[in-house]
Amino acid sequence: MAARLHKALFLDRDGVVNEDNPGYTWRKADFQYTPFIFPLTQAATRLGYKLVLVTNQGGIGKGLYGRTEVEQLHMQMQADFAAQGIAWHRILYCPHHPSTSNCLCRKPGSLLFERAVALEQIDPLQSWMIGDRCRDIIPARKLGLRTLILGADECAQAHLRLLPPFDAEDILKLMQA
Repeated sequence: MAARLHKALFLDRDGVVNEDNPGYTWRKADFQYTPFIFPLTQAATRLGYKLVLVTNQGGIGKGLYGRTEVEQLHMQMQADFAAQGIAWHRILYCPHHPSTSNCLCRKPGSLLFERAVALEQIDPLQSWMIGDRCRDIIPARKLGLRTLILGADECAQAHLRLLPPFDAEDILKLMQA
């Protein structure tokens, strides 16, 4: 008997879940949620989407911070979402930086996406990726996910693009169109 496949909402972290800053974000004090993320993930959960976070954390590879700091921040993030009735099904990050090593997991590589699809039994054709950079969109398109890029980054590969100002309702309307 074949396993039932699920739809998922893949989200980039910096710039989508939390406000992006010019440096690296690994401390809770520097981590500020975007205004739309809680309403968006609550609605996506109600619509039956599994939530998957895929994020590049190249500061680890550069030696600026460690895996422990990222995992602690992600545990706090999960607690904050749980307090809103929202559960993350999978949180995946790439610790590498191209200046220090080569890897297949760093976006625009698709390994993090492939792992989530396999581990969570996700149907890419029913799923979405929301990112703020083209490197977020490229691996999702490779696997057949529908894509939405937020902000001004030019990305011909994205199915849809939203420029500020926007809110969770605007994003959901595009996902349901």
